[in-house]
Amino acid sequence: MKAVIVCASVSHGNTRRVAAGMAQILGAKVVSPEQADLTELADADLVGFGSGVFYGRLHPRLTDFVKALPPRRGRAFVFATSGLPEIPPAPFTRPLVQLLEGKGFQVEGSFSCRGFDTWMPFKLVGGINKQRPNTEDLAAARAFAERLRDRQGPAS
Repeated sequence: MKAVIVCASVSHGNTRRVAAGMAQILGAKVVSPEQADLTELADADLVGFGSGVFYGRLHPRLTDFVKALPPRRGRAFVFATSGLPEIPPAPFTRPLVQLLEGKGFQVEGSFSCRGFDTWMPFKLVGGINKQRPNTEDLAAARAFAERLRDRQGPAS
């Protein structure tokens, strides 16, 4: 299986660490939106898209990249790291999932975990989730990637 992970990790490397753990399991290359090669993405069996959460949304570099993608069929997944927990009725990843589905991707799931966050006002106290993503978070990310890998059939 050929996999690529497109990751926008800009503050503390939280999302990049999660992407690296998933990449180990999937044998994937991790690239930023600016480094992504459209031919490589088109040839991939599975493409992951992830970023940190900023003001309740995934990073605009990632969402703008996805908006500019040509339509295609294929398997995808979405992941995120955030300082604050998701609100179940409005997950951080939902808008990107919907955007990818509109492009023709079969989105096979999403993953999120907490990450070190120094956004104001948390900066005043040295940040929150200082040890996150932690060992358990990274193990959960790898387990998510294993499930994706194990159901690697072609997209319907």
